[in-house]
This record gives sequence, C-alpha cells and structure tokens, in this order.
Amino acid sequence: MSYEQPVLPRSAGSIPSRRVPQAWPADRDFRILAVDGGGIRGLFPAGVLADFEAALGADASIVDYFDLVAGTSTGGILALGLGAGKTAREIRDLYMHRGPQIFPPVWDNALGRSWKFVRNNFVNAAFHRYNRLALQRVLQEFLGEKLLGESKVRHVIPSFDGRFSEVFLFKTRHHADYEQDWRRKMVDVALATSAAPTIYRALDSGGYRLIDGGIWANNPLMLAVIEAMVAYNVPRERIKVLSIGCGQDPFHVTRRMSVGGLFHWRKVIGAAMHAQSLAATNQARLLLGPQNVVRIEPAISGAPIELDDYRRAMNELLPAVGNAVAAHRERVGAMFLSGKTVPFIPVPSMERTEKEGLRTETAAA
Repeated sequence: MSYEQPVLPRSAGSIPSRRVPQAWPADRDFRILAVDGGGIRGLFPAGVLADFEAALGADASIVDYFDLVAGTSTGGILALGLGAGKTAREIRDLYMHRGPQIFPPVWDNALGRSWKFVRNNFVNAAFHRYNRLALQRVLQEFLGEKLLGESKVRHVIPSFDGRFSEVFLFKTRHHADYEQDWRRKMVDVALATSAAPTIYRALDSGGYRLIDGGIWANNPLMLAVIEAMVAYNVPRERIKVLSIGCGQDPFHVTRRMSVGGLFHWRKVIGAAMHAQSLAATNQARLLLGPQNVVRIEPAISGAPIELDDYRRAMNELLPAVGNAVAAHRERVGAMFLSGKTVPFIPVPSMERTEKEGLRTETAAA
C-alpha cells in the first residue's frame, strides 16, 4: 500500500529549543486524568469514572473537573469520548452494550475454548485477530465527525509511527506550537492509538503507519505530567494526577522460560507493558510527591484477562468497580472533584485566525 503525504517524519517539524511555557495561576491546581490501555478491560476505568460522576449530580460530566485527559489505546478512546462531550456513564454503557460487536465472545464451552486456543496461538500467529471495521463503525456513531480541535479538554494521546519508527503524540491545540493535530478527526486518533499489533492491522493515515501507543506508553501518566510542566508554568506541587489502570498482568519468569526461545517468551510484551506502567507511576510519585498521585486499578485473580475477553471483563471487572471507588472516594473527591476547572479554550491557530479575518473582511465589504 502506498503512503499518503506528508512524506517527512513527525520529528522533522520539532522545535530545536525548549517550548515557551504559558502562564498558569499560582493558586490553581493542574488536574490530570490518565487512563491506561487494555482493550475491553477499559470497562473498569469507564465504570470507575461513571461512579464518581454519578455522585456529582444527574447532569454532571466528570471531564469538567480535569485540565488534561491523557489516554492510551482503550484509554485514548475513553479520553476522546470525554473530550467529545460524552459523559463517563455514556462511555461505560458503550463498552457494556457495544463491546460484543467489537470483540465477539466465543462460546462458553469446550468447543469455544478449543477454538480460542487455536485462534490465539496459531491463526493469530500469521494474521491479525480482528477486522477493524466493527470498531470503526462504533466509534463513528459515538464520536461522529468531531475534530480533535473541538475537544472540550486538553489531550495527549500516544501512538507509534511504523513508517519512520518514531513515537507519535496527538495533542490538542493547548499551545501555539501545536499546529497539526487539531484538524484530525477524533475517530482517526482513536483508531490510531488502539491499533494493537496482532489484534488489528496498522492504520495508514496522513502518510504515517500508526499502531497502538501501548507499545511504548501503555500508562500515559508521565506523558501528561511532562506535558503540563512543558506547556505551562505550573509548579510541580500543583500538579495532581488521577491514574486509572485496566488491570496489570504480572510477569513471572518460569524455569521453562530460562531455556529461551520465542515460544516460551512469546508473552514478554506483557512484561514490558507492566514494567512501563510501574515505572511511570513511580516516576510521577517521585517527581510530584506521592500525595499528588492517585492510582486506581483492579485486582485480577487467576489468569490475566485478555484484551478481547468481553465475558470476563463484564463478570470480573465491572463488579470490582464498587470496591475501588469506595476505597478512593474521599481522596479523589478532595483532590479532584471539589470544584470544576476553568473551561478549556484552544489557542487560535494561524489558519483559523486568517480564515476568521477573511470572513470579517468579506462581511464588512
């Protein structure tokens, strides 16, 4: 497949000096919501946010209480949904009711389990597991034609460009240096950040070949913290982060794996993602202070829940929401939900300014 324009790598437009930070009120916290990747397990963070949101009132939207929302993969979809004006309750219901269309459950019997084993270990060894059309249809219905530049909150959404082998970050127009991404459709950003290798094929978009941001930033917590510190003149002690995971997959090296070989180490990507999440959380706590970082994630017993296991997500993760919210309600309420943030107004782009000036001149004439 031929690539579209542009042909230059993303890094070709980077600024060779430190970004000029914008002013931030000295007496105001910078509140961040960061949501991990995890496929259908995104049902857990969606449920947690929906429960917190319900306590705010019938017409409340939790996004009004955060200054920046970062998300990777399924967390990116959740973040974009909030930015598009959807409530956390609507996003939770999307996972609950449309999840089976995106990840059709296999039969809950011996035949289904046998097919799943063959599919995951043999068929999936040579082909991606799902066609992206089902996910694309659901996202199109949910997000419509909204652009990233129309988000009601600041965003940082990671992906990875496989054409030039570079990390790739989608950002809203919350700084004058960010000239490109606001024109992109939210649906395309969502498809890019969630194009998990082996699950979906890579997404060819805008001249790039994009895959899931989870391969390098499945927990986007530190991306959001760095963004706050670079784009704004905000003291680190004023940065508060609510980080929500989808359930970690602990990785243990067995005696059999010490022999080596691709087969025994085929799930090592899980170790990399687990380690990255731990590192991001601990780095943020060291940088901001442990008291400024709240991390919520479910405790998964037994075998890890796969990214596409809708049935286990519903049966195990959704019931875990209540206990997680109860354990953190007081702290989250005090740190994040005591009052709404100042509404986000994107920095006007040169293109928009010129167009608006032209319209004014035409109307005056």
